Amino acid sequence: MIYTEIAIFALLFAVFFDLFIIKTQLLTRAAFWTSYSIILPFQLLTNWWLTSRNIVMYSPDAIMGVRVASAPVEDLLFGFALVLSVMAMWVYWGRKGIQRK
Repeated sequence: MIYTEIAIFALLFAVFFDLFIIKTQLLTRAAFWTSYSIILPFQLLTNWWLTSRNIVMYSPDAIMGVRVASAPVEDLLFGFALVLSVMAMWVYWGRKGIQRK
């Protein structure tokens, strides 16, 4: 499986997880999109820093080739999936009242 396929799968899973499995419905909330708009510039800055200095490198055969801020567009998909999943779990566990001991 190439990175493009993994990123698309992660995105689809995160959306399905949010909307249908734990049903937090974050994708339908303005607060989520506001939060993501704050996170996105930092993700782009970090991606640019890591990829422009060859700290992180991608095989041209594993990505589509489209880059945003020096990083493959797949990084944006994967990053979005991670942010959505973590925030959805945070909301889900908050609703359940799960507390650390």
